[in-house]
Amino acid sequence: MPDTDLTLSPPDPQTPEDKLFGRLCQILDQYLEPDQINDIVRAYHVGAEAHKHQVRKSGEAYICHPVSVAITLAEMRMDARGIMAAILHDVIEDTDVTYQQLADMFSTEVADLVEGVTKLTKLDNKSRAEKQAENVRKMFLAMAKDFRVIMVKLADRLHNMQTLGAMPANKKRRIAKETLEIYAPIANRLGMNKIRHQLEHLGFKALYPCRYKVLQHAVKKIRGHRKEIIDTIQSAIAQRLQQSGITATVEGREKNIASIYQKMVQKKIPFSDVFDVYAFRIHCDSVEDCYLTLGCVHNLFKPIPGRFKDYIALPKANGYQSLHTVLIGPYGVPIEIQIRTHEMHRMSESGIAAHWLYKSDNHESAQARANEWLRDLLEIQKSAGDSLEFIENLKIDLFPQEVFVFTPEGDIIKLPRGATIIDFAYAVHTDIGNTCVSARIDKKLVPLQTQLENGMTVQVITAAWARPNPLWLNHVVTAKARSGIRNYLKNFKQQEAIDLGRRLLDKELQAITHQTLDDIDKDKIQQLLQTLKLDSLDALLEDIGLGNKMPLLIAKRLNQSDISAAVKLDTTEQQTSASPLIIKGTEDMVVTLAKCCHPIPGDPIIGFFNPGKGIVVHHSDCRNSHDVRKKQTNWLDVEWCKETQGEFPVEIRLELLNQRGTLATIAATISSMDSNIENVTVVGQDERVSVDLITLTVKNRVHLANIIRKLKKLNIVLKLTRIKA
Repeated sequence: MPDTDLTLSPPDPQTPEDKLFGRLCQILDQYLEPDQINDIVRAYHVGAEAHKHQVRKSGEAYICHPVSVAITLAEMRMDARGIMAAILHDVIEDTDVTYQQLADMFSTEVADLVEGVTKLTKLDNKSRAEKQAENVRKMFLAMAKDFRVIMVKLADRLHNMQTLGAMPANKKRRIAKETLEIYAPIANRLGMNKIRHQLEHLGFKALYPCRYKVLQHAVKKIRGHRKEIIDTIQSAIAQRLQQSGITATVEGREKNIASIYQKMVQKKIPFSDVFDVYAFRIHCDSVEDCYLTLGCVHNLFKPIPGRFKDYIALPKANGYQSLHTVLIGPYGVPIEIQIRTHEMHRMSESGIAAHWLYKSDNHESAQARANEWLRDLLEIQKSAGDSLEFIENLKIDLFPQEVFVFTPEGDIIKLPRGATIIDFAYAVHTDIGNTCVSARIDKKLVPLQTQLENGMTVQVITAAWARPNPLWLNHVVTAKARSGIRNYLKNFKQQEAIDLGRRLLDKELQAITHQTLDDIDKDKIQQLLQTLKLDSLDALLEDIGLGNKMPLLIAKRLNQSDISAAVKLDTTEQQTSASPLIIKGTEDMVVTLAKCCHPIPGDPIIGFFNPGKGIVVHHSDCRNSHDVRKKQTNWLDVEWCKETQGEFPVEIRLELLNQRGTLATIAATISSMDSNIENVTVVGQDERVSVDLITLTVKNRVHLANIIRKLKKLNIVLKLTRIKA
């Protein structure tokens, strides 16, 4: 453990690491107080001592890495404690220094930052993907507490990418892939375009070295021929702005190699088409000048319809603001122009880092946007089943192509392209999403699966009785909607299982003791829970409802004096133990209607416990139910509730005369009887007869009988039977 009583004077710049630290001190002198710099010097000595026996694969002293990370952050004007955390960010993970020692030497704030950046201890029972996903998940939890965590992490990743050279090829590819999939998009989402471009460039170079070299050679080869055209266009724009009395700077902009490659892949176009576009940025003094400049360039060169975007009036989610337009320039070449204020340009380069670089209200709003995004991520991570699921949700959230829609009150909601009304409802509020039933777009009723387009006004219609449908997961694109639906369904299934478990246990208790669960002594219930190693009565009832525990066995245990003693279940006893369980058939989370026999209200039915899923209901005449009943004891008698409502699928087999219009006649007849056809399968056919299996929906057994009676009257129907497996 390094001694805390160390000199506070900057080191003598003899070694490479001390030279690096000297450069850091020069930057810090520009904006920090002397006592703050002294604290940073002390942190450097502690870090250097802790890492003194460690070297990087390149051969340099390990401390060079954290100092380089600190330099990147110092250039962003990071505060003193953030710089200290950067210098110490690997000591907890890679040395004997502990969190408490850091807190004692410096402060809990510095120790918290270091711990937030520290990767999780590697667990042998987890795959590499799971470990990496868990690291990112932890990082976001730490980010929510303090933004400096992600600043240090991005600077750390940037230096790692800059020094990848000594790494083995497979490790290079893995780190580069993670950088392009997670870290570069995070930098983009936080508006830190300068770091994002560097990460994309280095990531592309490491992941696709051959493609990088080919594109780099092509760019160098063609660059000389473009200079004259760029100078001509730049001069023309500058001259027109001067004539109009607008003070602005015009500069040519060249896409980096990673951006060129992305555009080629996304738009499926060759290099020549990408590099044929000439790009310029115009920086103005005010927002008014931006729009005046837009008028000037549209007057100078002809704009291409549909290629104008106003990100000043409607900023991107990361706070980016600019006017984008595409024009036809001299010689017929396309020109991309971005127009923004100097302040907007600084924001586009620095993003959330502008909070430290420049102090103004605009940067506070950028931090508020980032905070809102992090709050959404925290909500998503709470409902994510595991870290890999969280990463998938995160990736969805990091790659949006935005659509702007309006609430009836005129508020703007930003959503990814392809988002539906369900995504919109969850973006407004989780409760709105959970209870939405339909919507109006521009005052016209539309289904929930409708995809949204720019400029639509959306009004969501909700109902107190409504709840999310699992099928919605096929129609949403936002991570917030996906996690909201899954979270609700998970909790809803749990509550349904508890309710069913209570009904099943009450049924068995009444048969044995003429009591219900509420009549059983609480101490006896607690003793049973301890024996079964369960935390609560709800956990026991959920296990019963999901078919993991047999209700008759639990009822018998509660009825015997020795709760801990095991109970054997006899087959005949199970059959006669209690009155049938009444079901409605709409308990779709924990009561499932078998697809082999399609039982419907009015049919004699039997239930089987399916561990982890609840009860599967079969027709009593189903061949599968006979087989299972002979072999197993985990079945129970069930009956339909007399008030059961809804539509239930049933399958019939038809032998029909094979002539034109036969199926149309069958479909019309079924429709006239207030029933829908869900599926038709032709299983056999010759010149005279066609054998078809039809799945249709009915309300109950009487409804089905009426349909069958009506179909049998048709002269094209030779034979009709119901399929019961």
